[in-house]
Amino acid sequence: MIWSPIGRRTIGPASSGLGFGRGYEIHGMEKIPDEGAALIVYYHGAIPIDYYYFLAKVLIQKGRIVHSVADYFLFKVPGFKLLLEVFSVIHGPQEECVKALKSGHLLGISPGGVREALLSDETYPLLWGKRKGFAQVAIDSKVPIIPMFTQNVREGFRSLGGLSFFRWSYEKFRVPMAPVYGGFPVKFRTYLGNPIPYNHNISAAELAEKTQQAVQALIDRHQIIPGNVLRALLERFHSRRKDK
Repeated sequence: MIWSPIGRRTIGPASSGLGFGRGYEIHGMEKIPDEGAALIVYYHGAIPIDYYYFLAKVLIQKGRIVHSVADYFLFKVPGFKLLLEVFSVIHGPQEECVKALKSGHLLGISPGGVREALLSDETYPLLWGKRKGFAQVAIDSKVPIIPMFTQNVREGFRSLGGLSFFRWSYEKFRVPMAPVYGGFPVKFRTYLGNPIPYNHNISAAELAEKTQQAVQALIDRHQIIPGNVLRALLERFHSRRKDK
């Protein structure tokens, strides 16, 4: 579609402006390559607004579009398929992910996906299960994995997915029906970890575990557990970071 790049470049600065309004920061942008492929693996908030800000920042600062993987159900929502195509979103077949990476693109994916969005909470557990498809994609594409986590993302929006009824309904029907509330103007800081380089001697299971440990290390280093909305709001007004 001819107008797709125009749409992305128009909405990118607007989204980034909203991020600046929340005092959005990225630490480690230099770890995103100026050219060439990489797989960005991130923790999924109840609403991944931090990821939208991240996409806009990368577009503005690096001039690069990050392709993304989204849950297949979003492509069934009326009107969403076209929007997702405009923003280079795919529903995640491994061959499509490998194709994007072998074409030299950046690709973002959250192994926890909808489950993590709905069922994780202010203690920030990673809900990846035994998923290793993303690791196989990185191996097949021979690209590095860049771990990513955003401080206070659970305080910006909260999900009621942990309540027994909503948890049961998701496990039964795989449809995200849990209410999400918030929109609190908390301090968001996205941290990018050191890239995990391609290694042909490592298995997908080993790489998946290594990546999970890397994202968990970012959480342990940068997030006070449990998260607290008031504290995250106050962080807008001073520069303290949980970096140590």
